[in-house]
Parts: sequence; C-alpha cells; structure tokens
Amino acid sequence: MRAWARYLIGTVAGAALGLGGAVYVLRSAALGNNVVIGPWATGQTFGSVAADPYTRAVVALKGLLALPAQEARYYTAARDSAGAPLEGRCRYRITGVALPAAWWSLTAYDPDGYLVPNAAGRYSVAGAAFPDGGKAGWTILLAPTAPPPTETAKWLPSGGIARVELTLRTYLPSDGGRGNPGADILPKITREAC
Repeated sequence: MRAWARYLIGTVAGAALGLGGAVYVLRSAALGNNVVIGPWATGQTFGSVAADPYTRAVVALKGLLALPAQEARYYTAARDSAGAPLEGRCRYRITGVALPAAWWSLTAYDPDGYLVPNAAGRYSVAGAAFPDGGKAGWTILLAPTAPPPTETAKWLPSGGIARVELTLRTYLPSDGGRGNPGADILPKITREAC
C-alpha cells in the first residue's frame, strides 16, 4: 500500500474515532457534572461566561436555556442512591427535605433529554404540589403506573422505558448561587420494586 493511502486511511479513522468519542462523552454526560452529591450531579457555571467548552457543549445538548447559578441550580441523576441505573420499569421512592431555594421541580427525561411520554400527561412535580412547598419533607414516586389512591406521595410517571434520568431544578438558591452545592442535602432515590 502506498504511503499516501495509509495516511489517508489513518486520518479518516482518527477523525471518525475522535468525533465518535466526543459525541459519546457529551451524550453520556450529566448536566454540569463537576460536583457529585450522592446520586446527583451539578455544576456552578451554567449560563455564565465562566463555563468551560465542555460544560457549554453539554448544556447545548441537554440543557436548553440553562440559567446562571444565581438564578437556578440544576441537579441531575441517572442512578439511584445505591448506584444502580434508573430503570423506567421500576418503582422508586424519592424522599427529600426543604431544598435551599425559593421554588423547585423534579422532571423525568429519557437518556436523549426528552420528556418521558406517558398517558397521564404528567412530566414534572413541583414543590408547590405539597401543602408547605415541601419544607417539612416530601415524597415523590417515580413509577410506570399510578400508585393506589391511598398512597400520599405525588406520582411522576417513568413511562416504562428502559432508562430514565431525573433533573431537579432549584430556582433562586438561598446562597445566591455562590455557595458550595456539595453541602446541599438532596433527595434520596430508593428502588422499591422492579
């Protein structure tokens, strides 16, 4: 084989591997994964000039209209508190206490970043769904089917898909976005049944 052909094949193969690797890393990345708190990951540079190119690429792919840290903090989870991947076929109990923010919501997404389709048309549960905004503690059930009427927790449909990811949004953080998110007490995600 001629030298130019080897160089051409090597260049094309290297470009394909490099591009494929970059796409894989960005698609599998958590939104702002530089601070990990249990199953949750977050960052502090969303929507700011301080964001590095990697964070900007992940936000462009998964975090449409990410607000800066002083306005919102985003926590993502693709695993439960025991470290197992979140499966849409399973039932999870998500329990939390007062979050350090004026308002919060929890939303389920598929691995590509789209809302989980479900017959109930329910895509998110917010702190406003609880009598005191969740300040005294709260429970959300992530499950493919609605819980029995006697269950007091709020239901977030998982759609029965293979993998599901959660985004917890906290708006107007009490520390003004300048604190250490690693010190936040975040919800526990417990698998109950599969």
